Amino acid sequence: MCSHYEALRQWENYIKYFHVTAPDPEQGKLDMWPRYTGYFIRKPPETDPHDEAVPEREALAGRWGLVPWRLKPTPDDIKKAMARSTFNARTEGIDKNFTFGPAWQRGQHCIIPVDAFYEPDWRTQRAVSTRFTRADGQPMGIAGLWDVWTEPGKPPLLSFTMLTMNATDHALLKNFHRPEDEKRIVVILPESRYESWLDAPAELSMDFIRQYPAENLVATPVPPKPPKAQKQVELI
Repeated sequence: MCSHYEALRQWENYIKYFHVTAPDPEQGKLDMWPRYTGYFIRKPPETDPHDEAVPEREALAGRWGLVPWRLKPTPDDIKKAMARSTFNARTEGIDKNFTFGPAWQRGQHCIIPVDAFYEPDWRTQRAVSTRFTRADGQPMGIAGLWDVWTEPGKPPLLSFTMLTMNATDHALLKNFHRPEDEKRIVVILPESRYESWLDAPAELSMDFIRQYPAENLVATPVPPKPPKAQKQVELI
């Protein structure tokens, strides 16, 4: 699973690669971890192709960790939902999943624009954080789902999740995570399929669940941070 990624740092890349007006930079974070506020791209739910005032795509800020619309607004349910690790959605059996099923069945597709994502490499018996980027240097568009949940008396909460699939036979990602853990890869869309994914009806969603070619990715180990220098105590 992916629990750490970098959002786009060059704001002009929203327009250049995703054909969407850049969001407000003050709303989301660039160094993204679960339950942080980040950006996702979707089709406006009620897009009118004859209304020039309505954009074909929009970039919105939302919680990374999907909260389903059917969540009951009771204190216990809200607390459980906010604490869950819903930042990745397994595509296997997703249509029947309580959290992700409704968004999948409604075709609430989105794209999460990222410069890089991180996975741990355990081949040296310790976790080495590894940064994954596209080999051509372009940003990645990760397939996701979005949802909106409303708690009485509060503004609607937008949230999103990344889709993942098995990577046991992926030439690159099969080497990551703990040896005993299942190998997973986020669903990275070819840029030629961005529009199709956002437009696709629910019954065609699985057609987009494909492994991104290993040769199109670059894995770079992240050097560990040097230990903080200890303060010397002067004895008098």
